[in-house]
Amino acid sequence: MSLEFSQERVVGTPDAERARVLADPVFGEVMTDHMVTIKWSRERGWHDARLGAYGPLTLDPTAQVFHYGQEIFEGLKAYRRADGSIVSFRPDANAARLNTSAARMAMPALPEEAFLEALRLLVDADRDWVPTGEGRSLYLRPFMIATQSSLGFYRPSDSYLFVVVAGPAGAYFKGGVEPVSVWLTTDYTRAADGGTGAAKCGGNYAGTLVAQEQAAEHGCDQVVWLDAKERRWVDEMGTSNMFFVYGDRLVTPELTGTLLAGITRDSVLTLARDLGLVAEEGRISVEQWRADAEAGRLTEVFSCGTSSMITPVGRAKSADGEWLMGDGRPGAVTMRLRAELMGIQSGELPDRHGWVHKMA
Repeated sequence: MSLEFSQERVVGTPDAERARVLADPVFGEVMTDHMVTIKWSRERGWHDARLGAYGPLTLDPTAQVFHYGQEIFEGLKAYRRADGSIVSFRPDANAARLNTSAARMAMPALPEEAFLEALRLLVDADRDWVPTGEGRSLYLRPFMIATQSSLGFYRPSDSYLFVVVAGPAGAYFKGGVEPVSVWLTTDYTRAADGGTGAAKCGGNYAGTLVAQEQAAEHGCDQVVWLDAKERRWVDEMGTSNMFFVYGDRLVTPELTGTLLAGITRDSVLTLARDLGLVAEEGRISVEQWRADAEAGRLTEVFSCGTSSMITPVGRAKSADGEWLMGDGRPGAVTMRLRAELMGIQSGELPDRHGWVHKMA
């Protein structure tokens, strides 16, 4: 299936205003001039693909997305390199994961080539919005929502809208990489076996907000999710995957269906092996985490995701006490992997796996 995209002429943001935003871009606050939309209906399939002006969506108050939660999304970045080119990192993996989420949420699959072309068109149209500087990027947010209007229609919607918007983002760590502290909650869980934990859908995130507030009340930056059955095994951290470092061996929680298959997670597993490290998927219990950290066997812990890339964890806290990872500062393995990943994205290091896609 091949979609033809129509393109609308858009009056762009004045250069001076755009320059003001790009001087200190704040994630998620200002969007670029364009967005992409593609419609789907049961009768026509995917149709009416369009690059147009960024602006409000018009939906009926009874649209299915508002009442029965059929919604999925992705997140990725475009980077401006020293030679002026603009690239993205593994967008094909985001396309595949969107369709994995769609299958779980009873939504239609979007052809991968349409997903990639939507990104390319938007980045090319808004190339002047891609900031320069280490750690800066253009954040891309593709999402799909159910649009059929009817409160009594409790089954998969007959119509959907796929949208891509973008906005400039500054460096996650502005004063150097700082370790975060984490709270291990046993009052709440993110997902259970057979649920939607492996899908990137909005409901998963809405249900985490109360636990994130709990973490803040205990003086922590992020929450760590444990399994829903025993409240003992580590799943993931906030909206990021986790890695536990034992010298030259890395362990990350295995994909059980209750946590998201992070693209950065998969990249770290590959890069670690490239660097001669042992990288495994397994199970980490809270008891093991604390005992190994206190005994010095566990040398580092870090999280990884699109927004924060690789973030060191310095301190963990639970109802039973708290403990440090090593000396509480960023570890050598964490920083080496971070440098490797950022080097590939910026073009300073070779891309041996074909992960980088030119966008403009």
